[in-house]
Amino acid sequence: MFHLRTACALCYRFFDVADTIDLEKCRKLVTTTRPLALTREGSEFIRLSNPPLALDLGSRQLTLKSGEHTVEVGARIFDHGALAILVQVPIEPGTTIEGLVPFADDLYDAEGLQALAKTELGKLQAQLASAFEKPHLWSQQEEYTVLFVREIDGNPKAAQLLQDPNLARLLLGEVKEKQLSASEVKEVLDNHFSYTEHDLTIVEWNAMFLYEPSGSDDIVDLLEIANAQLLELRYYDDVLDRELVRVYENIDRKKRSSLLFSPYKRLLRELMLSLIDLSEFIERVENSLKIVGDVYLARVYESAVAQLRIRQWSTQVARKHKLLQHTYDLLKGEKDTDRALTLEIMVVVLILFEIVVGLTQVAGH
Repeated sequence: MFHLRTACALCYRFFDVADTIDLEKCRKLVTTTRPLALTREGSEFIRLSNPPLALDLGSRQLTLKSGEHTVEVGARIFDHGALAILVQVPIEPGTTIEGLVPFADDLYDAEGLQALAKTELGKLQAQLASAFEKPHLWSQQEEYTVLFVREIDGNPKAAQLLQDPNLARLLLGEVKEKQLSASEVKEVLDNHFSYTEHDLTIVEWNAMFLYEPSGSDDIVDLLEIANAQLLELRYYDDVLDRELVRVYENIDRKKRSSLLFSPYKRLLRELMLSLIDLSEFIERVENSLKIVGDVYLARVYESAVAQLRIRQWSTQVARKHKLLQHTYDLLKGEKDTDRALTLEIMVVVLILFEIVVGLTQVAGH
């Protein structure tokens, strides 16, 4: 049985608050912000185009089922419009992995934690309002929890920790069943990584177990970026759904074309601007992190991307963006056809007019 000596739970709530956020302006508004910087060996192979800003907000009180806890609150600000509230909850020294399961389950969907995050978010929205372009607050959010362990009694090896039957229950927050099936345990623990014999990272879709005696935060930082990317992809998937519905409704309400007026003129302009905005967004999200080498951090990040199903969301957004582009091309083609037909009719009218004028002049003589 392993006893945790130094550990905490990092509880994240990710929100979409603007189309873009000016990070430089944020640094001027709140001088205590600092850009994220990876320091671990091999981090030079991971390129951050515009590193998010970190901000410490101080101590707060959090009420959980286990009682009152003094927690540290922070924030992460991303240029593509996401803002994360981080609540760091201490874990009692001496807690076993089995004993941590009900505590983790409480944290995964704690109402008090959600309320605290919303309160701190509101304060930051007001404080940083001038740095937000097209501010808003999307109704949905992303949640993630990192169980960050720095010291365990006896300094066990990763292979020993993986033998603990409660690790899978911990990540799933499973408090009812004491024994999971072998296939379920394997499914959860398969996504594990170790750089040395005495560190361990296990990535799940909603939580991560991180045993890092070095104290490095780099893996946590990468998980923040991955979750922010997922949030933005989900947000713009929703934007695309609404835009497609709006376009189709406008087409259904189309009035009969006239020779001098196209019913699609305004719609085409709006659609063109939406496509430009969406293209810029996709580029910002895809370029927020680039990997140029197969290093340990890169493998952990790719596992997180797979577990969060970011590739699937990216493919879905790209497909809907392409569909919107195809709709624009069809409407523009119809408008161009109407314009060409109008010109042809005008040419025919002019020719007929000249013929009539000519015949009139001949008849006059």
